[in-house]
Amino acid sequence: MAHAILSSITASVTELKKNPMGTVAAGDGFTVAILNHNEPVFYCVPTKTYEALLDRIEDYELNAIADARKNQKRVRVSIDDL
Repeated sequence: MAHAILSSITASVTELKKNPMGTVAAGDGFTVAILNHNEPVFYCVPTKTYEALLDRIEDYELNAIADARKNQKRVRVSIDDL
């Protein structure tokens, strides 16, 4: 069965066990696909990449909320009322 590998860098589970930090470093800041019997089982994602991904997801969710509310009636309030 064919599997999509969504990374240009791959490593085996065995390589990951032998040298976890070396495997992460091999990605040079990019995601490393971890393979088991030549099938991707998970992706090793560097911290900065993961944080950026979570920021983008949060932005997407906030935009969806803003879009859902854009046609609602506006309510004016004074800062003193808050």
